[in-house]
Amino acid sequence: MITARAAATFEPVGRSVATARSFVRDTLQGWGHSDIIDDAVVLTSELVTNAVVHAGTSAEVLCLRGEDHVRIEVSDRYPEREIPLQSTAINMGSPDREGGRGLQLCAALAGRWGVDYSATHKQVWFQLDLPERSVGTRAAGPTLPTDLLPLADERVRVAVVQIDKSGAVTSWNEDAEHLFGYAAEQVDGKPLTDFAAWPHTPGTSTGIADALQLSRWEGSYGIRAASGRVTPVYASHLRVRDTDGEPSTVCLLVREHERAVLQTPLRVPPSDAASSDSQGTDPFEVFIGSPAPDDLDGLLQRTVERARDMLDGDSAFLLLATDDETELEVRASTGLPSARQRFARVPVEVGPGRYGSARMPAVHEDLTQVPGAVPLLSGTGMRSVVTVPLKVEGRLTGSLGVAAESPDRYSNEEALRLQFAADRIALAVESARLGELEKLRRGSLSFLVEASDLLAGTLDRDQTLALMAQMTVPTLATWCAVYTIADQASEPYLSYVLHEDEERIDGLKALLAKIAPPEPVPTPGARVWAAPAEAAHQAALRTSMRSLGLNEPTSVSSGIGTTLATASAVGGETVVLPLVARNRVIGMLTLGKPTDEHFRQEILELAEDLSRRAALALDNARLYSERMAISQSLQRSLLPPELPHVPGVEVEVIYRAAGEGNEVGGDFYDLFPIRDGAYGFAIGDVCGTGPEAAAVTGLARHALRLLAREGFGGPAVLERLNAAILDEGARSRFLTLLYGELWPQEDGSAVLKMVCAGHPLPLRLRQDGTVVPFAEPQPLLGVMDDLELYEQTMTLDPGDVLLCVTDGITERREGTRMLGDDGLAEVLSTCTGLTAGAVAARIMRAVERFAADAPSDDMAILTMRVSGLHHD
Repeated sequence: MITARAAATFEPVGRSVATARSFVRDTLQGWGHSDIIDDAVVLTSELVTNAVVHAGTSAEVLCLRGEDHVRIEVSDRYPEREIPLQSTAINMGSPDREGGRGLQLCAALAGRWGVDYSATHKQVWFQLDLPERSVGTRAAGPTLPTDLLPLADERVRVAVVQIDKSGAVTSWNEDAEHLFGYAAEQVDGKPLTDFAAWPHTPGTSTGIADALQLSRWEGSYGIRAASGRVTPVYASHLRVRDTDGEPSTVCLLVREHERAVLQTPLRVPPSDAASSDSQGTDPFEVFIGSPAPDDLDGLLQRTVERARDMLDGDSAFLLLATDDETELEVRASTGLPSARQRFARVPVEVGPGRYGSARMPAVHEDLTQVPGAVPLLSGTGMRSVVTVPLKVEGRLTGSLGVAAESPDRYSNEEALRLQFAADRIALAVESARLGELEKLRRGSLSFLVEASDLLAGTLDRDQTLALMAQMTVPTLATWCAVYTIADQASEPYLSYVLHEDEERIDGLKALLAKIAPPEPVPTPGARVWAAPAEAAHQAALRTSMRSLGLNEPTSVSSGIGTTLATASAVGGETVVLPLVARNRVIGMLTLGKPTDEHFRQEILELAEDLSRRAALALDNARLYSERMAISQSLQRSLLPPELPHVPGVEVEVIYRAAGEGNEVGGDFYDLFPIRDGAYGFAIGDVCGTGPEAAAVTGLARHALRLLAREGFGGPAVLERLNAAILDEGARSRFLTLLYGELWPQEDGSAVLKMVCAGHPLPLRLRQDGTVVPFAEPQPLLGVMDDLELYEQTMTLDPGDVLLCVTDGITERREGTRMLGDDGLAEVLSTCTGLTAGAVAARIMRAVERFAADAPSDDMAILTMRVSGLHHD
């Protein structure tokens, strides 16, 4: 028998879902069936969403009340049907499919449900059984045996204490006098804090003064009685205002063991209990839906949607606590600009006078009366809000809130219902969060290992800067800028800019160049830098204003898009991390997000680890570059200046120093005028390579020039150089040297006087292709004190080539093979008719091709070809 009915039709617009929820809630509330409102609203919300959002048709909602049940029917005009055979089980598919989740909820929450089809309509209905209770009962519990009833004294005394807005006692009833031993005149006008023994919970700053400011509060504390002893009490506070608008707090207090007199019972919806008992359904799955999302973001999003529907709110949000429980990070929301709020952080403790902390449930009946009480909702149009903590084993893990656009929507009753739901899902959320955190940390470790390998693989400063930016974009941030500081007296310099969209790089670089760089603060960790977002906003505003004018429409219009795009690209959160190496700030790594986006705390921690590694790599590259510049400058000074022109003789030199970054090493060469018509030449090899060998190279080259121009002959020059080398003591190196003097002749030939001190013998290539040694070996320098050297005089005919090399050429190896003197002579024999430059190039090419590996020794080639043309 139907005893009451109510019907309404809702247009296919998004707002209709919330309106349908309100219709069902108001209908059931009017019928006195508040026990089943939560389940009915959740089911109606899902089914109406399928109709007006997914199917795109209007929805008709019909509420029918029977003698022992309520039936709700939702009809739409989208009669697609898929009628299963009776013998097969119904497959409702994924809960995230259109229609699938609503049917699964019907199966979980409703006593009966079904789907009816007609030619023009599809109707989904569900039936909720009414609990057995007398008419007019708002809440009831089961009948209990006498020995299970709460214990109380023979006469239960309820102290009624009223506190004014300053916290002073203004009313103290007889039961308060009996319980605590103070007469009313003894406490009148005194602060309640003088008598209250408030429990101090570690990690929270909430005290009794804060609790007295809440609209409702329940809990335990103590009152210091006149006897000096503390009486444990259970209290229920209600904030009220008188006809003049003055606020005060009414406190009802009973002895702690009589708390059942005041304590608000946690209401478990009967349908949940019945479902759990009869079907073994997990309460968590009833709230979230089965199967639950297997990822954290999906679980959080489902949670806020369920919480919003349960309290018939317009929006909901869920925040997760950081590891140190000092901040909460927005992770999911519905009905709010989620892109703007995601990963925004708010403090757990908002201080006294600001409605306590996130560790306690809170109800804000009208946010316009307490501006800033919930910063997350500023500018969203929400008026009333209820928030509850998520706790696991007493530790704060998050906060769940539901808000509405109208004021006075929520009270302590809704807070208790939301807290009950939060307790259902807190453990699952924390487990999923820890799983995500572990996955993120494993990924972070892999990321840092790869980053360290890349940074360690280069000592080039510019490449290091590029690597720093490329590793952060887009993995950690949307854009990145690296500032470097040359020394303590220098200002930060914008060295590198990167954006994930290459078309934004120039605009971003121009914007950053116009604003002052961030302060080089050595304090570790990321700090927010608001200047780029503010500058981008101002630039976009100026461009938009100019675009409204008529003066220069053509020139302005081309830059509007770029300016607005740049403003959007840098309009989000921007953080600066110091680059500190060897106790000095050498730069700053700046990371940014686009408009309304924030960084996750885990990403900032990863960026901080990366900045430490990048700072050391950048400083190593700087030191290497500085030392290389010094080394190259010194080494260039050891090379001979431009070779002089020798009449009738072509000269070519090829020099290759072993070792990365060396421009000169143990091998050296020189060609210089001694006096009119005479030229000195030398090619030598100092033992070893690198800077130590280069030092002896400089000594030998400059000594040769000086002694030759003083008129000493070849043997005398080398003997004095030998003495100078030995004078170096432990720093001395032995030296092989071919030194000679060259006199071009009028007939086109050239006369040479040479001394070969332990050096590979020079080779002469005649025009007929024959190759012969062109000197005799003598002792090397830097080993013996007394040397007896002699000079050999030779003549080169026109067309002849003289090849002088160091042992890096002849000792070129490939496995057990070595080029050797014979191999060099064979290559030289193929160079008949070539110029001096061509001969040197062919020799070097043959040496390089002889082995695949890079040369391990310095190499020098000096070729001189007598051209036969003598011009003064």
